[in-house]
Amino acid sequence: MFDDKLLLKLSKWIVGVFTCCILIFLGIKYFDVLTATISSLIGLAMPLILGIIFALILNVPMGFIERNIKNKVKKGVRPLSILLSILMVAGILVGICVLVIPELVQAIRLIIEITMDFLDAASNYDAKVFDFIPSLNIDWEGIKNSLETWAITYGKNIMNSAANMVGSVVSGTVNFFVSLVFAVYILSAKEKLKGQVARLIHAWLPEKAGHYIIHVGVTCNRIFKLYVAGQATEAVILGTLCMIGMLILGMPYAPMIGALVGVTALIPIVGAFVGCGVGFIMILTVSPFKAIIFVVFFLILQQVEGNLIYPRVVGSKVNLPAIWVLAAITIGGNISGILGMLFAVPVTSALYTFVKEGTVYMENKKNNNVHV
Repeated sequence: MFDDKLLLKLSKWIVGVFTCCILIFLGIKYFDVLTATISSLIGLAMPLILGIIFALILNVPMGFIERNIKNKVKKGVRPLSILLSILMVAGILVGICVLVIPELVQAIRLIIEITMDFLDAASNYDAKVFDFIPSLNIDWEGIKNSLETWAITYGKNIMNSAANMVGSVVSGTVNFFVSLVFAVYILSAKEKLKGQVARLIHAWLPEKAGHYIIHVGVTCNRIFKLYVAGQATEAVILGTLCMIGMLILGMPYAPMIGALVGVTALIPIVGAFVGCGVGFIMILTVSPFKAIIFVVFFLILQQVEGNLIYPRVVGSKVNLPAIWVLAAITIGGNISGILGMLFAVPVTSALYTFVKEGTVYMENKKNNNVHV
């Protein structure tokens, strides 16, 4: 005669397996509908998702500011910390844009003027100047006209695209501010929200599963905070080294390009190359030779940073070996581009931590069974 508890447990297992099989079958059969539905739901919830991401990022400087002013300010510590965090992040971004964008526009304009002047001068030369090279037959006037036609056409395309993008920009701006409002609310009531989530988990889930889910959430939050701190530290180191190296080599715009490289380095590994490209254009207007030297110097610095500084600074913050940091960035970039690179390291670090904890648990369990 079978035990009632055993039969109940077996029936639950059979129902669970049968339900999973049905769900997998329906998911495969209606895969297109499922993906479209998920995409629509993500689109609707995007302001909230971005708000959570903003809150996670702003929570790092907010926590630092809050710890340092709570003994000096009696009231309004949390609102003041949130405001200072937003102003700090926005100030850095706006400051870099104000310093770099005008210089970059001027540099591009100067390069275009130099190129057009060269083509004008070349087109006015007598063809006999190039008689010493019989095979040389360059239509400088045609090249100039082609460039002018391309610039006019490209400019019209930009204007047409800009007109079509006005609606997208307005929608994106609205979503950004809505997300920022969500982030401010989350940060201002984060302790209350944590308590509510913990209460729901304990009420609706088994005790063991609830404790583990809370442990996962706490671990992921800790790893993400350490990752943001490590990424910011690494960006400061790279920007400082770039500026010092440029000053030693006597290159122009050293502080400005160093700051730009530091900010763009917040995107792991590849972000600094954006700063390198902008720096190259700016230096090119002063000295083409120095621009080439800058690229060579930056490539050497990037190799040192990517293989030595970054894995150790960021990897040590999130307790992830250097080899796994490089692997995470490579795989994350291939899966989802820049966004994948941003979140690959903390996600991999969390998985590494949970696998390590699970391995230790299973080893202890087996050792206890052996001793018994």
